[in-house]
Amino acid sequence: MQVEVLAKKFTVDEYYRMAEVGIIGPEDRVELIDGQIIQMSPPGIRHVAASHRATTLFTEALGRRVIVSVQNPLRLDRFNEPQPDIIILKPQPDFYASRNSGPEDASLVIEISDKSLSYDRKFKVPHYAAKGIPEVWIEDLKHDVLLVYRDPAGGVYGTNLTLRRGETVSPSAFSDIVFKVEDLLP
Repeated sequence: MQVEVLAKKFTVDEYYRMAEVGIIGPEDRVELIDGQIIQMSPPGIRHVAASHRATTLFTEALGRRVIVSVQNPLRLDRFNEPQPDIIILKPQPDFYASRNSGPEDASLVIEISDKSLSYDRKFKVPHYAAKGIPEVWIEDLKHDVLLVYRDPAGGVYGTNLTLRRGETVSPSAFSDIVFKVEDLLP
């Protein structure tokens, strides 16, 4: 006898309801990808340092031109709400108190990877591209490089760059700002 197994895909609303009733606790490091609740690994010391660096650099360089959102959810659609390390959001007068930030609000998404590179590249980046997020950076701490994805079309990024220490990068939305790669990598 053959049994067909169906996986239950959770919606973002169901995911939040689980948090409300305590199934998912505030200390749980999870995100919703393709309707599945994904456990994120705890950040290591280099990961935390990279997050602090990027947050400080973007806040100083862009000030009130943006909202630098750190480890907060980005609602992509009904079944996907990743929690990027940093999102450079378009400013809103109420700082997104009246609604969740979505793909149309993000100028740049930054993922910091010390253990999650394969997952970030295979699952998260394609979702960001499919939703038209203009640019994604992955700080690849294991290989000491910055991966830059730009020009989303048809669910993929048309431009993929690998930048190393000694090189510079400017966010597409803010070409007047230039960062050294080594300033982003701890």
